Amino acid sequence: MTDTSTTTWLKLISVDDLPDDDVIAVSAGDAEIAVYRVAGEVFATDNVCTHGHARLCDGFLDGYEIECPLHQGKFDVRSGKAMCEPLTTDVRTFPIKIEDGHVFVEL
Repeated sequence: MTDTSTTTWLKLISVDDLPDDDVIAVSAGDAEIAVYRVAGEVFATDNVCTHGHARLCDGFLDGYEIECPLHQGKFDVRSGKAMCEPLTTDVRTFPIKIEDGHVFVEL
């Protein structure tokens, strides 16, 4: 059997346009992705909370944790892990790479 799957890397944003210790929303095809820059590292997750369906980019980023603006649940942006109630489901994360000064996400 032949593997017909392909990896797609999509350019999201210039690293220079990504504020330090902040989160922004970026459109990626049909999806909206939250892109975080924490201590010089870049991470990407779905931009929608798995509990209240609020936009995570509207939440509060504290270190590696993003707080949902609706019910104050927190996710670890590195792993997507739900850190506290009312969250019970992790948020999806995306592999990223930095190339030629731009952030790319693997879809």
